[in-house]
Amino acid sequence: MNPKQLVGEAAAAYVKDNMIVGLGTGSTAYFAIMKIGEMVKSGMKIQGVPTSKATEKLALELNISLLPISDVKKIDITIDGADEFDGNKNLIKGGGAALLREKIIASVTDFYIIIADAAKKSDVLGSFALPVEVTPFAKEITLMQLTALGCIAQFREKDGGLVITDNQNLIVDCKFDKIPNPAEMNMKINQIPGVVENGLFTGMADLIISEDGKGGLIKLD
Repeated sequence: MNPKQLVGEAAAAYVKDNMIVGLGTGSTAYFAIMKIGEMVKSGMKIQGVPTSKATEKLALELNISLLPISDVKKIDITIDGADEFDGNKNLIKGGGAALLREKIIASVTDFYIIIADAAKKSDVLGSFALPVEVTPFAKEITLMQLTALGCIAQFREKDGGLVITDNQNLIVDCKFDKIPNPAEMNMKINQIPGVVENGLFTGMADLIISEDGKGGLIKLD
């Protein structure tokens, strides 16, 4: 079985009838959502809360009932991917440019599950460039202030133009050598006025489900 499918389906097993479920974004979360779609087809009743427009589209195609974000007060369980994680369950997320919605949904989730293949594990975060969502206004100033934190910062581009998030903001990818204190860096980045949110998720993941490269699961709780 594909490692992403393996961990995605393992996480879906935590979903129970009548739960409100946060639905993550990305190629690994896709497999969890597909499995949840099968469970719904078999009679399970849940309400989903998508973390992106792409995930919303997929959920609707699978007939997963969605709860408007304005009605959300608490989410029972969220399953999402990560671009990098360490042994203390610190994460870098945002490779899919959905980090703001992902962090908002994580913040009201009782049990937050991260699914990732073994290649995403690092001793110290920094292998993956840290995504930061910024306002278009004064974007050059924000880029300058991010660079001053000791990273190589550049606007994310696709198809010859700047990537626009679902919230009509921009993404700056910040390449640090290492991020030894993710909680401290999270605070420093979010103190920059033009920053909306960044992809460091610290103290949020309750469980990380990964794999050992041989078809077996590894759980970090």
